[in-house]
Amino acid sequence: MVLEQGRVLACSPMAAAAGIRPGMRQGGALMLLPQARVVERDPGREAAALEAVALALLQYTPLVTAAEDASLLLDVGASLRLFGGVRALCRRVRASLAALGLRAALACAPTARGAWLLARCGGARVLRLPSLARRLDALPSGALPPARPQLLWLEGIGCHSLGQLRRLPRAGLQRRAGPALLDMLDCAYGLAPELFTWIVPPASFRARLELFDRIEQAELLLAGAAHLLQQLCGWLCARQLAVLGVRLALEHERGRTACPPTLLEVALAEPTWHEEHLLRLLKEKLGRQRLDAPVIALCLEAPRVQAAVLPSGLLFPEPGGSPEDQRQLFELLAARLGEDQVLQPLPQADYRPELANAWVPLGSGASARTAAAGLPPPARALPRPVWLLAQPVALLLRGHRPFYGSPLQLVSAPERIEAGWWNGTQTRDYFVARGDDHALYWIYRERIAAADGLAAPRWFLHGLFA
Repeated sequence: MVLEQGRVLACSPMAAAAGIRPGMRQGGALMLLPQARVVERDPGREAAALEAVALALLQYTPLVTAAEDASLLLDVGASLRLFGGVRALCRRVRASLAALGLRAALACAPTARGAWLLARCGGARVLRLPSLARRLDALPSGALPPARPQLLWLEGIGCHSLGQLRRLPRAGLQRRAGPALLDMLDCAYGLAPELFTWIVPPASFRARLELFDRIEQAELLLAGAAHLLQQLCGWLCARQLAVLGVRLALEHERGRTACPPTLLEVALAEPTWHEEHLLRLLKEKLGRQRLDAPVIALCLEAPRVQAAVLPSGLLFPEPGGSPEDQRQLFELLAARLGEDQVLQPLPQADYRPELANAWVPLGSGASARTAAAGLPPPARALPRPVWLLAQPVALLLRGHRPFYGSPLQLVSAPERIEAGWWNGTQTRDYFVARGDDHALYWIYRERIAAADGLAAPRWFLHGLFA
């Protein structure tokens, strides 16, 4: 039960089944259900929860505003087609609220105030103004906040519904209740424009969640992480950003046994804003984490973000999955096996083949495409073997021809690579050679200065073509 000034403000379904009703005194409620848990109302925590919900719902529309009685209004007119219609959108909103550990009454209507009134009276979905007017006419007149001070007078004259309230003389109703009642009534029925101050997301993201108890197993923190990820995804969508890495801090108890928070870093190879993928990576991280002390709070930050680039759809989808699906698989493997166990190639600006590439962790933030753009043109245009040997193999000469299982025939023009003047110049002439079995090899002739001043060539095998 939630109490405010000694009276029941809200209660659980089990307490309601025991006969407890809002407005009852604490003593009477405890007589009906002695084992009930009593909690005092905390306006600060309510405001924080409403702010978290607003931030999470920004992933469905950038137009979100707060209204009376701890409610939120969303302008989803431009989002219905994107999310597959009003029913699909409502399902997604309910799923987001469930991830936040909350329940809500949802309603949809052509006007914001009309949707607010329908939600206050149980919730409904209305898409046309004539249908909305019929629904609103049946609602009690006390549903409008400006009408509540005049509720006894309205009941005394037999005005019990909004439909009856609309039929009263407007001039007399305005003198009696003020202009706010008529303005809200006109906005609800679509007879007057509605103006709102929309919520502006912060410039940076940081969200904190206090846990209901001391958690000693990292796997049990996943629900709290999902709570924070909902807010992060809403913030990313509102700011049109994508995240390159998140940091989850597991805060421990304070006092004499205080210890610094445990930090979990999730690095991404490609920017993303999808909650499912981030939650999957955090699940792998938490499954491998051992806690040195109980956790009392979670704090999520997004230190690395960049502008989001929406993927373009393909007319004929790739049978092996989209590139985004492949990246998500690699990131999942890195989270499960360790970042140092999943590597990606990073081209280097060096003509020498054995130094033209480096292997770096997938989440290091290095971009192979960016590095490849700075490579010299010959390194990208000329043929390269699929299999480059770790160490070149010296070849014998038979009949003045390099020999590897059989005499090799040169089938390409030479490609001279001369580099490394800063640590020992290497001059090589590379050829594509073919053996008697029609296999293709990548060989080079190294030129070194002989004692008599002439060039003495030596042949080496450096790679094999598929």
